[in-house]
Amino acid sequence: MVSWVSRIRRDGHGQRTWLVLIIVVTGVMAPTAGVLWFMSQAMQNERLAVRQRLADAYQPQLQLAAVRVNDFWKDKLSSISRAAGRANGSSTFADLVRSGAADSVLLYDQQGRLTYPDLSQVLTLGPAPMGSEWLRARQLEFESNEPQVAADIYSQIARKASDSTEVARAMESQARCIYKAGHPQAALQALTSLFDAPRYRTALDEQGRLIVPNSELFAVRIVKELAHPDIGQLEAKLSDKLNDYGIPMPASQRVFLMRQLKTLWPECPDFPTLDAEEVAAAYWERQGPAFRPGQLQLTVLPEIWGTITADGKVVALFRQSRLVAAMDPALGAASHGIRLNLLPPSKSHTGSTPFMTASLEDVLPSWRLALYLDGPDPFAAASRRRTTIYLWTGIIVTAAIALLALLLAAYLRRQIRLTRLKNDLIATVSHELKTPLSSIRVLVDTLLAGQHQDSQQVFEYLQLIAKENSRLSNLIDNFLTFSRMERGKFTVEMSTVKVEEIVKTALETLDDRLRAPGCALEVDLAPRLSPVTGDRESLVTVLVNLLDNALKYTGPSKHITLRSFTANGDVFIEVSDDGIGFSRRAAKRIFDRFYQVDRSLTRRVGGCGLGLSIVKSIVAAHGGAVSAQSQLGKGSTFTVRLPAVQT
Repeated sequence: MVSWVSRIRRDGHGQRTWLVLIIVVTGVMAPTAGVLWFMSQAMQNERLAVRQRLADAYQPQLQLAAVRVNDFWKDKLSSISRAAGRANGSSTFADLVRSGAADSVLLYDQQGRLTYPDLSQVLTLGPAPMGSEWLRARQLEFESNEPQVAADIYSQIARKASDSTEVARAMESQARCIYKAGHPQAALQALTSLFDAPRYRTALDEQGRLIVPNSELFAVRIVKELAHPDIGQLEAKLSDKLNDYGIPMPASQRVFLMRQLKTLWPECPDFPTLDAEEVAAAYWERQGPAFRPGQLQLTVLPEIWGTITADGKVVALFRQSRLVAAMDPALGAASHGIRLNLLPPSKSHTGSTPFMTASLEDVLPSWRLALYLDGPDPFAAASRRRTTIYLWTGIIVTAAIALLALLLAAYLRRQIRLTRLKNDLIATVSHELKTPLSSIRVLVDTLLAGQHQDSQQVFEYLQLIAKENSRLSNLIDNFLTFSRMERGKFTVEMSTVKVEEIVKTALETLDDRLRAPGCALEVDLAPRLSPVTGDRESLVTVLVNLLDNALKYTGPSKHITLRSFTANGDVFIEVSDDGIGFSRRAAKRIFDRFYQVDRSLTRRVGGCGLGLSIVKSIVAAHGGAVSAQSQLGKGSTFTVRLPAVQT
């Protein structure tokens, strides 16, 4: 981070570059954000518009369905009320349940008393047997455990009694005692004579229950125990009797017999009214707030809804699932793309969200009629087209902004780079020209002032002036070459040139520096080098710049090697030194214009960072390539490859 900051401060362009980048990024982000916001708002508005069009289109259908549901419910209650006045309580109960008008009902009379199911069991009972024989028989049966003796006494009571109810009770007790005495077959015969006689059909026991159905259930148990051939006939007969609501029977007795028969007879057909009887009994036991006529309300039973008819004679109970299924036909056939469902309060917030809902407050408080979009809607295609247009418009505009931003950034980068190059060039040229000119001026002023001892010193001063002049000429030549390259006006005059001549001319140019104390030059030219096609002066410049670079960046004791050889149809010229070298990272930029590995060293030895970039450009113009290899502190090797003339 420190080196990066120092580089920004050193080159003087960091702050300006970051300022330009911030301006460009801001200029891109602001319109892009605006386009994205516009695109999102447009798509949201389009969705809202489509939703509103759908609502306007489907609202009449939803309202019509709500009217149909209300009418259906009112007709249902009216039919239940009419049915309640056409028959007795038990028959009405069975008819309403079996027809599906309700899952269960409770029937009341004009005074508001429950008539069916008669869950209070308040019935007109027959005269209770209170004679001494009855008391003695019961004592023998229940206390003395002498069932056979008790059976004989019950038989005598049955023969003497004139009331059919008392006879039926005695016969039932006789059969019970015979069974207890271990004679099931005889008990079955006694029971058969009881429930085959029509006179005993309405006989009631002390609890107000019909005696014959209880006796038939007792007979079923005995038949089951004996595996009697009549098994199935008695069970079917009792099942038919329990399903016959024309026979007056207490509801509690009917439910008990249905359950017992299903236990004794696994193949027993389902009783259509058993569930209704159980629901009615459970509701009667728990009850709840009074119903409002014509309105459906949730009872204290889970998912059981109820209502009462306007005359107050019928409380109708409905299971929620069956209620919804029963009202589904009232919704009408589903239209294309939509479906209608009833939502009870317990399910109004579960599952998928409906598109729109309507209230059913008239008859179904807290229920909702829900409309769902099912499948493709008629406006979807138009919505997709508009959304696609908005989306692609946003993408194209955003892409255009991004492209323009990239072009602008590239242009600004190029301008910044050119400006930086110009500034670097001016600074470098000024520095490089100032040094030799200052030296020449000092030497000339010294000679003009006559401050010399003899002609030998004058000769030495003139040699120094010539050296600085040569250095100045080389700098100017490099600047001019670079300028021509930058303007695209650099041209080469191609001819066949011998490598030996290029080497000789370059060495003559740098002869004084190469012969300086501490400098060792090794030249290794392969025999019979192939000539190359190129511009002689330009190629001499390449070699001079490479040798000059080697002279600059080696220590006081210099060892420079110049070798040339032919391989694979190309001529190679290598310049090696034992100087400071450079890193792999620097090797990637060593041929860039104005790039200098160590500026402090450059200021000491001179140079502006153009030599190697000029070498690369000249070699490339000749169809060749230049490369560099180096290790820090161990020297560098620059290799020029030029196509050889084929002979």
